[in-house]
Amino acid sequence: MEQSPGEDGNAVPSPGELQYRLHQQSVLADFGIEALRARELAPMLRRAVELCAAGMRSPYAKLLEYDDESGKLLVREGVGWRAGVVGAVEMDSDARSPAGFAFHSGEAVISNHLDNEERFRTPAFMADHGICRAINVVVEAGGRKFGVLEVDSAEEGQFEAADLAFMQGFANLIGVAIERQHAEQRLAAAIEHQELLTREASHRVKNSLALVSAMLNLQMQEDEDPRIARMLGDAQARITAIAQAHDRLWRGQQVGIVALDELVCGIVSNLADQACLDNVDCDICAAELNADIAIPVGLMVTELVTNAIKYAADAGPITVRLAQTGAEFVLTVTDRGPGLPTDFDLKAMSRESLGMRMIASLARQLRGQLDFADAGPGMRVTLRFPDPRR
Repeated sequence: MEQSPGEDGNAVPSPGELQYRLHQQSVLADFGIEALRARELAPMLRRAVELCAAGMRSPYAKLLEYDDESGKLLVREGVGWRAGVVGAVEMDSDARSPAGFAFHSGEAVISNHLDNEERFRTPAFMADHGICRAINVVVEAGGRKFGVLEVDSAEEGQFEAADLAFMQGFANLIGVAIERQHAEQRLAAAIEHQELLTREASHRVKNSLALVSAMLNLQMQEDEDPRIARMLGDAQARITAIAQAHDRLWRGQQVGIVALDELVCGIVSNLADQACLDNVDCDICAAELNADIAIPVGLMVTELVTNAIKYAADAGPITVRLAQTGAEFVLTVTDRGPGLPTDFDLKAMSRESLGMRMIASLARQLRGQLDFADAGPGMRVTLRFPDPRR
């Protein structure tokens, strides 16, 4: 610590002095809470300067931030100074100023007689304010020097060694808060970068699946076997459903979250357009779900609507409903076709039909319960599955 000659910090404190030190500790504790809660750097630094000045019972205080490019100390925040000082005035950071010496040496400085100082020169703006004494400490954050915290006074008096403990406590809290906020900024940047990568991946998957879908469509047009063409068409519909989910993923506001109503109605609309139908109705509740749930739901809708179009397209309207009831979702697909076979058995059908195997598998993946029933006329398929958000 650099201290003016002849200053003695070993005197027995008076009751008034003890009260003053207790006041400083109270101010320091208050700032500690605020620093830990702070989410923005500028208001936190401003509050630090205000409370530091109050704790030192001085009208003047400032936080000087070191600029790597210019090598100067900028008055980043301050109280008591005239307009045009805070955020504008820069000081040389050489060892001929109290703040410059503290910054480069890492030692705190007390100068109670700036007018008579031979060690330092007084910066012009401080002289214009009649500053006659100063005390400062270095602020470090993340292993590097951030700047200098300084309290000044235009009145005669003594800054003492005990004042340094108070100011060093402030400087330490400021450093920790700056380091934490920088860490949070780095984390936020990393998360943003990860979100960008995830969106880009979903976008590329969607484009790749669209290419596969187009190739299947070309193959379907060239193949004369109706059974092969139907199988290729079913595969194309499934790929398109997954592609649409990935399209929603990279466009959505939240990474990994899909708006269920947009996804399902988009799938239904695409299937209706391919079949040249205008009697397919879609009513989906507004819900945002994780892609791990939304994609199986989209595939389930694809299978059920594809079956309805295949067997009941000419019989009347096809309706697709998804509602939320308490802690579960209820998906229903209803047609006006021939209805259920009298000997319908899901397990038996699953052994014979890839579509039925997929429906049963997707229901298990969603932890749902399937129900096939007559709709009088037609058939109604109901899937109940738990809301994964609960």
